[in-house]
Amino acid sequence: MYERGCARLIRDLSAPVTLTATHTRSSLARMVDRPLPLAGIRVLELAQIVAGPFCGTLMAEFGAEVIKTEMPGKGDDLRRLGPGEDGSSYWYAVDNRNKKVMTLDLRQPKGQEIVRKLVPLSDVVLENFRPGVLERWGLGWDELYRLNPGLVMARITAFGQTGPLRQGPGFAAIASAFGGTWYLNGHADRPPARPTPVYPDYLTGLFTAFGVMAALRHRDATGEGQWIDAALYESAFRVLEYTTTAYGRKGIVRERGSLQHSGWPGGAFETKDGRWIVFTAPAQHLFERLCTMIGEPDLPRDPKFAAGEARVKHIGEIITMMQEWFAGRTFAEAVQALSAHDVPYAPIMSIADLFADPHVREREMIVDVPADGLGTLPQPGVVPRLSLTPGRVTHAGPALGRHTDEILSGLLGMSSPEITTLRTEGVI
Repeated sequence: MYERGCARLIRDLSAPVTLTATHTRSSLARMVDRPLPLAGIRVLELAQIVAGPFCGTLMAEFGAEVIKTEMPGKGDDLRRLGPGEDGSSYWYAVDNRNKKVMTLDLRQPKGQEIVRKLVPLSDVVLENFRPGVLERWGLGWDELYRLNPGLVMARITAFGQTGPLRQGPGFAAIASAFGGTWYLNGHADRPPARPTPVYPDYLTGLFTAFGVMAALRHRDATGEGQWIDAALYESAFRVLEYTTTAYGRKGIVRERGSLQHSGWPGGAFETKDGRWIVFTAPAQHLFERLCTMIGEPDLPRDPKFAAGEARVKHIGEIITMMQEWFAGRTFAEAVQALSAHDVPYAPIMSIADLFADPHVREREMIVDVPADGLGTLPQPGVVPRLSLTPGRVTHAGPALGRHTDEILSGLLGMSSPEITTLRTEGVI
């Protein structure tokens, strides 16, 4: 494993770096001078749509070699979702960038055998089939662990590998509904609204990537591999703030709407010229600044508003004051006042606003990424930022099967006739 990692590290350092127009000179120097922190880690991705592929992409952005398998002739379903051009999905291009992709039919014995050959050469396997599917194909944890005792295997499902709902299918909408976040989203006087975008998938990908890194650290210290059980609904449930404890201790069922169980004003408000601004004042000193800004400096000393519990009962009065204050001012006037009083705020930004914003540009959060047959595609930058070894984006999600022959011949040593036979038989 160590020798294989060193060889990949040398390849990574010698590979050309794709530079984009949005990179600054200082960031370019860091990219060229430093190896990426996950160089030498190989990930075998048996996953599609969002959560598993997003986890793989996060690792690929920081130097891991990620090999993604897709069904021959079909590919990841994400290739057909959302807008795109020339048959290529923008969504796939973003969430599968930096990877090597190969076609492989895991249902066929020869496809399963190729996986078994790749596993001993890999550090991580990502998969998001329903529980038991890989076991039926002879690719479950017990078999893969036998092939590679140092393997880290991340298993992503809607409801987890155990429990009465473990076989349930699911996507982000199902996870946000069952995980409790859909219930909280929207206005108090309206039905629950679906949270967007598909954040349970992205949260699960992020949590899984963290779990993989923790497991790899353990592997490096002990030589022991392990598997990770990640559930979409649990990612949604985990970010409910205080909701779980408040119900468990006091029976408080948190409801929709910004006025529930909170003595601090905030929310979205429309200005006189039709722009929307969000502000929040979740601390006493911020509340006092806010009251001074709207011309009510004595309001925090009013018994109705002096303490959190009292403000809960009368928060509607403050919200009405704020609605009237914003409605009487233009966007520019409101922003000037909020800034002068140091009240936390932000305009509600559309994607067009983000593209035009100088802060977003200076932070390099929009990068131009080379894409097969499409020139370059604007995509989100790498998050988070490392001061010495920042991640980078080298290419968008590749065309279906782009690296199949390279992987089979270069990594597994297969001959051209063997690869031709596999292709004829529909295995690749």
